[in-house]
Amino acid sequence: MYDAIEKFLQSHNNLMPIRYSYSEIKKMTNNFKDKLGEGGYGTVFKGTLRSGQHVAIKKLGKSKANGEEFISEVATIGRIHHINIVQLIGFCVEGSTRALLYEFMPKGSLNNYIFSEEKSVLLGYQKLYDIALGVARGIEYLHQGCDMQILHFDIKPHNILLDDNFTPKIFDFGLAKLY
Repeated sequence: MYDAIEKFLQSHNNLMPIRYSYSEIKKMTNNFKDKLGEGGYGTVFKGTLRSGQHVAIKKLGKSKANGEEFISEVATIGRIHHINIVQLIGFCVEGSTRALLYEFMPKGSLNNYIFSEEKSVLLGYQKLYDIALGVARGIEYLHQGCDMQILHFDIKPHNILLDDNFTPKIFDFGLAKLY
């Protein structure tokens, strides 16, 4: 599995993300201290780059698919840039460890706002409309704006992250397919 990942990364030198070592990842996350969330493919931690910029670091669990979800995510999100797509900053492949570094989204996932029972975090109709429109623009870009069409296959509120201004950004490309 790790040979396949290495071969893919070596054959795609045009990928923009930066490669980090596991020791750098541990240092950025203060030894994986600040957990942001957990999903089917791994756990997300808050980290800080040397520049002081916050990042979200998704440490992937044991792969059941020969590393395909990791390769899929690096291959798809690593070469696209759009205001409504979370930016991949870097990655780590070292032994059995795989991690992805993303721009940090301080407002968390849309899921937290849609299903919240707290009145203080409810979003107004205009904000919900703006978020829906942003998600639609992101999906339209994936389907028609990229060099290759990308199908996400896992659009849900949990995979829509929000920045400081509640701009929605599509996240989690582990199930994505290139066409």
